Amino acid sequence: MDTTVFTTIESEVRSYSRGWPTVFTQAKGAVQTAEDGTEYLDFFSGAGALNYGHNHPLLQKALVEYLTSDAPVHSLDMMTPAKRDFLQTFSDVILKPRGLDYKVMFPGPTGTNTVEAALKLARKVTGRQHILSFTNAFHGMTLGSLSVTGNSMKRKGAGIPLTNSSKIPYDDYFNGETEDFMWLERVLEDSGSGVDKPAAIIVETVQGEGGVRAARLEWLKQLSDLCGKHEILLIVDDVQAGCGRTGSFFSFEEAGFTPDIVCVSKSISGYGLPMALTLFRSELDVWEPGEHNGTFRGNNPAFVTATATLKEFWADDSFQKGQLAEAIATVHGALEQIAASVDGASVRGRGLLAGLHFADTEVANKVAAESFRNGLLVETSGPDDEVLKLMPALTTPKDQLERGMGIIAAAVAKVTGTDVAYQPGAGALAAA
Repeated sequence: MDTTVFTTIESEVRSYSRGWPTVFTQAKGAVQTAEDGTEYLDFFSGAGALNYGHNHPLLQKALVEYLTSDAPVHSLDMMTPAKRDFLQTFSDVILKPRGLDYKVMFPGPTGTNTVEAALKLARKVTGRQHILSFTNAFHGMTLGSLSVTGNSMKRKGAGIPLTNSSKIPYDDYFNGETEDFMWLERVLEDSGSGVDKPAAIIVETVQGEGGVRAARLEWLKQLSDLCGKHEILLIVDDVQAGCGRTGSFFSFEEAGFTPDIVCVSKSISGYGLPMALTLFRSELDVWEPGEHNGTFRGNNPAFVTATATLKEFWADDSFQKGQLAEAIATVHGALEQIAASVDGASVRGRGLLAGLHFADTEVANKVAAESFRNGLLVETSGPDDEVLKLMPALTTPKDQLERGMGIIAAAVAKVTGTDVAYQPGAGALAAA
């Protein structure tokens, strides 16, 4: 395999290709094939952009038919049949059944575009400029998104001060020793605190890049109640945790509250095509025409695959309660077995945004590298890359999930020198 052009011409900023130094030539379902013929199970799923695997045949068929029909591919925010079908399907399949009165905005093609639009809208609606976000949060790489991101390495890349935001403790930041919102509510109510009321608070229900930390559902509901009480807009960044990855279409559904604004991207197209949505309560739609726009917000092929995805997987609850629920139980059952075998290890996350945390911060990277050598793509997460992060496609067959978990178990055993007990199927029922 010749990789010279990548190392000599491509910028040093590249990252994933360093940990997985191979050239991928084919991808189908949960498997990617390299140029030398090596097959890799994919527990990475395009950083969560491929919730339904690579080149799903139903989505591929819809996409190919559209591309060969001479229908519009690029359309900015003009009206097309593809956009009409998506909006109607999204309303009928996702919004109405959940009682969500959201307007749909197409802010641009990526996750950071939807976050930027959400922050901008919150400031416009409230007339306030400050945003609160959380420790270890990650919301994107453009300046507004970086201002509400916690990771110091990513923030440093901005090259300028990142202002008009403050970080507050995420759930369990104090290990349960401090009432999380007690101090925040007090300063908001104290006219002498010197703390200005923020326009919004932005939160991930599961911090994908921040160590696969899942907030307790009751903590999320309490945050929502606090925002409502003080007329602060609540933004849920569902870019990575949404579109079914935690077990329900939106990651906040189980917590029993309705965010003011929701950021969606990554797997909304279903096929890995660039697409993002900013959803917000109807009364927040105070935009002037053209006040926020973008050249690539009208990606019609993405509308087509997104519509096909919604109809195939979310028109009823059979997928959610069937294959998806079984996949979650399989992965978490295996993770619990592996964690129980290693001192200081613990399971993190929700659904198929899951992690294995190690007390020794060097273990996760070594396990990921060993897994790659044995045919599995899996990444790490957290401030010190101390968490092995699993994001298999929601549609990954059970036998492939079990094979992948077996590779991880063997890698953990080799790296830690521990006799790791993993029996496929054991513990899955309890995890469900």
